[in-house]
Amino acid sequence: MKICGFQKTTLLDYPGHVAATIFLGLCNFRCPFCHNAELLTEDAEEQCTMDEVLDVLKRRASLLEGVCITGGEPTLSPDLEILIRRIRELGLLVKLDTNGYRPDVVKRLCSEGLLDYIAMDIKSSPENYGMVAGVPNINTDTISESISFVRSCGVPYEFRTTAVKGLHTEEDFEAIGRWLQGAERYFIQNYVESDRVLFPGFSGFRREELLAFADIVRPYVGEVCLRGVDY
Repeated sequence: MKICGFQKTTLLDYPGHVAATIFLGLCNFRCPFCHNAELLTEDAEEQCTMDEVLDVLKRRASLLEGVCITGGEPTLSPDLEILIRRIRELGLLVKLDTNGYRPDVVKRLCSEGLLDYIAMDIKSSPENYGMVAGVPNINTDTISESISFVRSCGVPYEFRTTAVKGLHTEEDFEAIGRWLQGAERYFIQNYVESDRVLFPGFSGFRREELLAFADIVRPYVGEVCLRGVDY
């Protein structure tokens, strides 16, 4: 396991909870707008060890309610289950961020009762998934499998899409809505411009455009919200 970042306190990453965030290296996607591009490959720099992170969490356990494990793609880390078990031994909740491309890992963690919240990225419509995820021959059946499981597993969850101008259209959000039909909640978060992404030059949408996307998805999903946008 390669821990490439550690945020001791966040009020944003785990909805409704004071949490810490652990960033794990490696990802099987290459989203061109990725804000954590430095974490994607084997060259990602390790910032701290598991024991070092756990020592900090132990000292701060009375201040924290949970831990968000993100990446990169956490399900690629072979010691993920060990990390989660040790976090839970401290009495902390665990939120997992995932792209859903390894449903077997998510299923195993849930069957062991190790997850308290799942946030699954929905990169785009099935038709355009490979382009947006940077994996041309992507198997969207695995994404569908994860969607179906997360929707019914009993663990609180959210689906979410980062909206990027030039990559997402109204038609994409219509298709996403149909794909997620029956889901409890879905967030659309606007892309924030940065020179540190994998391929700089993208931009986000205007508030009115994001609201229109939300209206398109709303008939299919129980709760649809914008994240990082003032209403």
